[in-house]
Amino acid sequence: MKVLVAAPIHEKAIGVLKEAGFEVVYEEYPDEERLIELVKDVEAIIVRSKPKVSRRVIEAAPKLRVIGRAGVGLDTIDLDAARERGIKVVNSPAASSRSVAELAIALIFNVARKMAFADRKMREGVWAKKQCEGTELEGKTLGVVGFGRIGYQIAKIAKAIGMNVLLYDPYPNEERAKEVGGTFVSLEDLLKESDVVTLHVPLVDATYHLINEERLKLMKPTAILINAARGAVVDNAALVKALQEGWIAGAGLDVYEEEPLPKDHPLTKLDNVVLTPHIGASTVEAQMRAGVQVAEQIVEILKG
Repeated sequence: MKVLVAAPIHEKAIGVLKEAGFEVVYEEYPDEERLIELVKDVEAIIVRSKPKVSRRVIEAAPKLRVIGRAGVGLDTIDLDAARERGIKVVNSPAASSRSVAELAIALIFNVARKMAFADRKMREGVWAKKQCEGTELEGKTLGVVGFGRIGYQIAKIAKAIGMNVLLYDPYPNEERAKEVGGTFVSLEDLLKESDVVTLHVPLVDATYHLINEERLKLMKPTAILINAARGAVVDNAALVKALQEGWIAGAGLDVYEEEPLPKDHPLTKLDNVVLTPHIGASTVEAQMRAGVQVAEQIVEILKG
């Protein structure tokens, strides 16, 4: 049986596939036309956030039995087309939870202490000490929107820092909330009361532009918004306006409605926002776990 690996994955994951006796074909990020050529005789495909596995790709793969996403989101896979063919789709949602949580915490510290701004000024030869007055996190309130694996990890770290924790999730888990000392509230109350709001929800119809102009105006003018979930969970145009006009104090973003973020995007011109290039899961540990977990699932399915 043949497995197409269409994105970089950890060598340990490749080892799992080969040890199971599979032929592994590797080509990094082929475009759709090339992917259609490659899938004609494969039983499984492994991708990451790209390439997209479209209906055309699935229809070109008569032997395909499983699609693996070495990561969390499945929005780049045509799930309807896979379901119609009886093709299983697997991913590794737990692999990057800690990595994303730690990045979100790093963004909070970075924005609160204006570290990226200070670094830029130092490189320009400017001693901007007065402009870099920040704020402490101890005693402040963190609002976690989406209390799943990542939200739980962030709440745990925030509690250790000495922050109060508010939670919003449409499916509240009170037992898990008790473990981190968090309290479930409505989304509106969370936005009004939090000093930092961090987003950890999937991108579905109900969460598209969940944070819009109306909800940004609910936040404190001293508040910080963190998005390490999916770019379109936030209305980026409304966020630019909020940052420019002082509805909120700052933001830390790892994801965007358009990726890569255009170099002339208004967000790149603002000093009160910290930008990273979708690196939440980009740690050695997370990538190893993601690849191995998907490879093991593919072996289990193809071996019956």
